[in-house]
Amino acid sequence: MPYLQPYKGASTRHVCPSCKTKQTFTLYLDGNTDQPIHPTVGKCNREIKCGYHYTPRQFFIDYPEKNNNQSKKRPTKSQPSISRTSNKYSRDEKQSTAPVNIGFIPYKYVKQSASYNSHFVRFLCDYFPKEKIQNVVEDYALGATKKKGVIFWQIDINGKIRTGKIMQYNPRTGKRIKNRSGAINWVHNKLKYNNPDYANFNLCQCYFGEHLLRLNPDKPVAIVEAEKTAIITSMIIPQYNWLATGNLNGLNIEKSRVLENRDIVLYPDAGCYEKWRKKMQQIKNEIFCHITISNLIEIHATLKQKEAGYDLADYIIEQLKSKKHLPHPTAQLSIQTQSTPQPNHQQNQQTQTKQNRSNPINTNQCKPDQSPQQHPFSPSLQNMISKNPALLSLINNLQLVES
Repeated sequence: MPYLQPYKGASTRHVCPSCKTKQTFTLYLDGNTDQPIHPTVGKCNREIKCGYHYTPRQFFIDYPEKNNNQSKKRPTKSQPSISRTSNKYSRDEKQSTAPVNIGFIPYKYVKQSASYNSHFVRFLCDYFPKEKIQNVVEDYALGATKKKGVIFWQIDINGKIRTGKIMQYNPRTGKRIKNRSGAINWVHNKLKYNNPDYANFNLCQCYFGEHLLRLNPDKPVAIVEAEKTAIITSMIIPQYNWLATGNLNGLNIEKSRVLENRDIVLYPDAGCYEKWRKKMQQIKNEIFCHITISNLIEIHATLKQKEAGYDLADYIIEQLKSKKHLPHPTAQLSIQTQSTPQPNHQQNQQTQTKQNRSNPINTNQCKPDQSPQQHPFSPSLQNMISKNPALLSLINNLQLVES
């Protein structure tokens, strides 16, 4: 059974593969050998700033061949080495192929937590109208705790509740709270602690926002890393189903099976483009879908911003604060597309998307208080554009049109 390496001094804490901070990373050790499973399999202690957590279970899903290469259990004097090792290893192999009983949380907890009274929603009020916020809170079933933490519920495509991610935000800056006890937690952890019925809860995460795939089956999909980013971008570009992986390694084949026959665009955080590009290739090899990746943030971010985990939400808020027009779209956005089979029912939509991309709007030719007449917007979006002209440039910069 894998376990986190106990703290026995600075030598047992390592460099985080995500944020690159020294002595913050705790490795998972193989329960049979007490050796690290892999240099990337572990948890960053900077849960607020970084949040990197790559579990052994996910590692062996991503790299099944590694599971067969794990060392056998060490023999002991009181136990015959051959028979005990052979039996134990045989049981592990059977367990790895056995169906997994996914743990679910009753919907009543989602209903009880439903609230606008979180610091995160308070932050959104500084940039978005009340109507947009009400819609996004309802769409994503956002909840709130008594301490005004936001609950990002993970609801799968069948409407089942996998878990809820509890996070604290600064209501003024929108940044996650640092170095405070309870600043990040999980609903299933709280239930396990307070309710013996959940002692053996088997967590199997899904994409945040996955339930929208069933509610809006005709919408294309955009995937970002952070839940906060999915919420913010969904208010700017509502014609996409915005999903979040929850962490850098949250983009994987197993969770992406619900994306079969869909059009998908990935928006990785700054510094994560190459890793997600490789993940994209793995997904394309296993799942029938059309998937592309944007390097918008990778190109736009400075070295300092990359080190700080700059993402699409930061980019959007930055533009809204400045209220300035963005550079020409083609100077900022490059979506790499590789050929994959296209679902028949989406061919028309793909053709239209290619036409839009081949004729990007030159936002420098538009006045701040005008939108291009050939692309009318809904009244609510037009109202937002009139208040924040940067929104028009932002939409054009992502080369998207409202459906």
